[in-house]
Amino acid sequence: MSFNKISIIGNLGRDPELRYTPQGDAVCDFSVAVNDRKRDKAGELQDNTTWFKVTFWRKQAENASKYLTKGRQVYVEGRLQVEEWTDRDGNNRYTLVIQGSELQFLGEKSSDEMSSNTTSENNFADDTGGFTDDKASSPVTSPTDDDIPF
Repeated sequence: MSFNKISIIGNLGRDPELRYTPQGDAVCDFSVAVNDRKRDKAGELQDNTTWFKVTFWRKQAENASKYLTKGRQVYVEGRLQVEEWTDRDGNNRYTLVIQGSELQFLGEKSSDEMSSNTTSENNFADDTGGFTDDKASSPVTSPTDDDIPF
């Protein structure tokens, strides 16, 4: 048996890019920065940022493109893949890519979201691409820095 699942909380590094396949399926790509703060040998705090490329498909892609903007905090869950490519200088490069399965908008809502009833901070994207209101079964609150164990 094998298992591949990753969960991250981070901030969008750029606005989402939405495109469509020739078959008409929506595909949305965006980058998420995850910050880690550790002490170095001298005892000083050092910030380390890891960037992930995130891809969502179909209805989730359209919702991500509609509601997310650069800087927005998100929770993303999915399968981790490594994408290999060659840069302009001929060097092999690697990018961490998450094929998203769940998406939760965190942080403050934009003015567009406040006026819309199609999503909320407690809505989760399900595996079929739709959003399910999970408020009744499991209340979710936005984590604070004190809630995150790292």
